Amino acid sequence: MGDRNQVFSLIVFSSVLTDGFQNKTDSSKLHCVLNGNDVACSFAVGAGLPAFLSCLGFLALDAHEGRIASTRFKTAVQLLDFILAVLWAGVWFVGFCFLTNQWQHSSPKQFLLGSSSAKAAITFSFFSIFVWIFQAYLALQDLRSDAPVPYKRSLDEGGVVLTTLSPPSAASPINMPAAGPNSLSYTSSALSPYLTTPKVPRLAMMPDN
Repeated sequence: MGDRNQVFSLIVFSSVLTDGFQNKTDSSKLHCVLNGNDVACSFAVGAGLPAFLSCLGFLALDAHEGRIASTRFKTAVQLLDFILAVLWAGVWFVGFCFLTNQWQHSSPKQFLLGSSSAKAAITFSFFSIFVWIFQAYLALQDLRSDAPVPYKRSLDEGGVVLTTLSPPSAASPINMPAAGPNSLSYTSSALSPYLTTPKVPRLAMMPDN
């Protein structure tokens, strides 16, 4: 979606820069084709160029997303993407209303050229509103899907601790008694000395001489 924002912003400011300033039929001085208001053309250029550059910046970040190991940095980039998308949607809404108003008050025979460029700037300003709104929606979905879950990490760590502290299973080689009469089993050696019944020494009868 960022490539569409980039293309729309490029069309807006490039069309105004190329044919947005024209001279009137009775003068050689350049004026903005949008009702002769230089602020309108300046707004189109001033909004389109930064939007184009911001799209290039996020495209560069997306290209190097696999090399970013920090989760906090990724979250910060996604949050910045969402905030900028909301701001640009508002800017293009204001810009569309402003440019349309100035074009409605423009005389069709006041300038020889530039009407097609003005219409292109107004049209793609309108399209940019919905494109940036959709971009904000996608950024919000990315934030929700990548949000860290605190209790999930604690459960995972608890599972690792329980697995580490759990006694070895019956199939472990430690519990397997070695063959032979002199070998001691793990079970007999693990019994507590207090739980085993001590053997009473037997008295041996001495033969009379």
